[in-house]
Amino acid sequence: MSPERPDGRTTLAFQRIDDWVAPTWPGGAHPQQFHLDLSVQDIDAAEPAVLAAGASVHAEQPSSDGGFRVYLDPAGHPFCLVRG
Repeated sequence: MSPERPDGRTTLAFQRIDDWVAPTWPGGAHPQQFHLDLSVQDIDAAEPAVLAAGASVHAEQPSSDGGFRVYLDPAGHPFCLVRG
């Protein structure tokens, strides 16, 4: 992660690799390579924005209390919206 910018925002940078293989989660031959938890006040209200950006809701939802929801980015990496 890069340092905080002067405007207070944080940026992340990623690189492509030629032999990339989609991760599997949970478990599998190619476990997740990274994982982001994004804190939001209301998961249901935030979900349309991540879906519009190309994410999909993962079939595996281990949170029984609704405290977080698992998504996949367009490349298949899992991330969570976490009620915060």
